[in-house]
Amino acid sequence: MMNILVTGADGFVGRNLCAALKAIRDGKDRTRPALAIGEVYEYDLDTAPVLLDEYCAKADFVFHLAGVNRPQNPAEFMQGNFGFASVLLDTLKKHRNTCPIMLSSSIQATCIGRYDGDYGRSKKAGEELIFGYAEETGAKVLVYRFPNLFGKWCRPNYNSAVATFCHNIANGLPITVSDRNIQLELLYIDDLVTEMLDALEGREHRSEFDGIETVPCNGGRYCAAPNSHKVTLGEIVDLLETFREQSRTLVMPEIPAGSFAKKLYSTYLSYLPKEKVAFPLKMNGDARGSFTELLKTEKCGQFSVNISKPGITKGQHWHHTKWEFFIVVSGHALIRMRSIGGDEVLDFEVSGDKIEAVHMLPGYTHNIINLSDTENLVTLMWANEPFDPDRPDTFFEEV
Repeated sequence: MMNILVTGADGFVGRNLCAALKAIRDGKDRTRPALAIGEVYEYDLDTAPVLLDEYCAKADFVFHLAGVNRPQNPAEFMQGNFGFASVLLDTLKKHRNTCPIMLSSSIQATCIGRYDGDYGRSKKAGEELIFGYAEETGAKVLVYRFPNLFGKWCRPNYNSAVATFCHNIANGLPITVSDRNIQLELLYIDDLVTEMLDALEGREHRSEFDGIETVPCNGGRYCAAPNSHKVTLGEIVDLLETFREQSRTLVMPEIPAGSFAKKLYSTYLSYLPKEKVAFPLKMNGDARGSFTELLKTEKCGQFSVNISKPGITKGQHWHHTKWEFFIVVSGHALIRMRSIGGDEVLDFEVSGDKIEAVHMLPGYTHNIINLSDTENLVTLMWANEPFDPDRPDTFFEEV
């Protein structure tokens, strides 16, 4: 069992990391069967300082995430980013604890160009302190220079443009973009936590730096998460505005696995106020029941739900190219299909007790009949293209 000390545990990175560590410890996350977590020691500004001594005595790995980003006095940069690191390392030395230490630094520690400031210099000093500690004690150290981070639980209007944009757009507040062409290197919090857990298992990704550019290489002095994204402010804002419109258009933009868009959408959702978490859908109802569009995608069709009252027949139409899945999730139905110009009728009796998907074939007129005299029939429908009122590709003909 490994006891883990996390400094800065209440911060953005610390909160996400501690949640992941506890999920593994408690058996809720079984994706890392070889990782046995014992105690997770959470240390932050409101933690009794005396506990640091106990934690440093018992820790098997230290994630040193504590630091100062926006102090009232620039002198606090050095105190927060160098001073506390000294206290931490001295306490570990006191207990002769040479466990591995991961340090969260920043790309600003390069002190190059616009990164040359008090914050960057304090981060650089912290790096050199921990490298010196490694030489003195033989402890393994892992220094990560983070780019801009984003994800759930990041504080808006603090030090993350993405968090501020997500919060403001989700809450209907204005945003200011001075230059849409400014490019950011962004690292998603879940990708960072994955890397930190890899580091805990001894599988960190090593790197060096060419100016401010991260250069992956075996045996590098530094470490880096391997999957950051380079995106302009304009691209971020355009995506967020698309996300904001989803409840009105029902169109889900493309969010491929691993894409920046997918990670940004998850981040955006985490900032939604309660009144926007749920939104109404337009139910098109009549005496037969109702039909409601649920979700449209840019390239993968449309989802809808159809409710038929007892004894009702719906459909009685066919399509040239469009095709659909009918999936009865509640009730008892008969789906019938007949090729246009043909006589043979294909019958499929379906129910919510045994859910199955039935193709509605192009060139076949089809219907769905509620066989119950008392219960509504609920059918989830997927069409391979969103409905276009100008080109509906839908033609009436009884089965």
